[in-house]
Amino acid sequence: MRRRTSILALAGALVALWAGVVDAAESRLERVLDSGVLRVGTTGDWNPMTIRDPATNSYKGYDIDMLSKMAADLGVKVEFVAADWKTLVQGILADKYDITGSASVSVARAKVAGFSDPYFELATVPLTLKKNAQRFKDWPDLDKPDVTVAATLGTVQEQMVKQFFPNAKHKIVEAPARDFQEVLAGRADAHITSNVEAATLVERYPDLMIVPVSAPRARTPIAMLLPQDDQVWINFVNHWIRLEKARGFFDELAAKWRLRNE
Repeated sequence: MRRRTSILALAGALVALWAGVVDAAESRLERVLDSGVLRVGTTGDWNPMTIRDPATNSYKGYDIDMLSKMAADLGVKVEFVAADWKTLVQGILADKYDITGSASVSVARAKVAGFSDPYFELATVPLTLKKNAQRFKDWPDLDKPDVTVAATLGTVQEQMVKQFFPNAKHKIVEAPARDFQEVLAGRADAHITSNVEAATLVERYPDLMIVPVSAPRARTPIAMLLPQDDQVWINFVNHWIRLEKARGFFDELAAKWRLRNE
């Protein structure tokens, strides 16, 4: 009986070991190399990180350059897969893509998906129309019952709007609509976004302005989303980030797309 028990225990250990070998063999890293394609989920609506041209269905931006470089270093082609913010994490879980472009690190996302090492930091600022310059000068001015603040469904700003402005009205819009469009159309008084996107929006839309708040809020690292249970793939991506940081690639990207850690 003891011998049988020992044999069964050994068999169980071998099965567990084999399962680990199979799991390692099925890493996204191996799949990407075998298929010759790196699938990247990207929303195409976060200037200057990812911008989609609807006429050609092509993408440009910080993320596009970053993931194209990663694919080139892997020796594979890059395929950009259209995604939206509300299902960005679900796309990773459903194996629609191997990795995403930049996403704000959050506890909610980290519960179900993996993150790469961060490579940039954002902060949150509010925007409004220039005609409201005297009405909105700091954060408390927006937290009032007669103020409507917009956010895009599925973004971290959706949660921040509810946290920052509990007394205001909240207008949550679903992509492809965007929160800043609600402000431009007069359906919302303000919206919040990263300082990076805010800088591009005020350049593109002269009627918009960044509210001159005393300080930005919610400083947040950004990183790429990955399958949580694939440590081999996560390790590769993190090693790649560290190597490219050391070589100055991320500094070059930031300069090209005029990004600053503020």
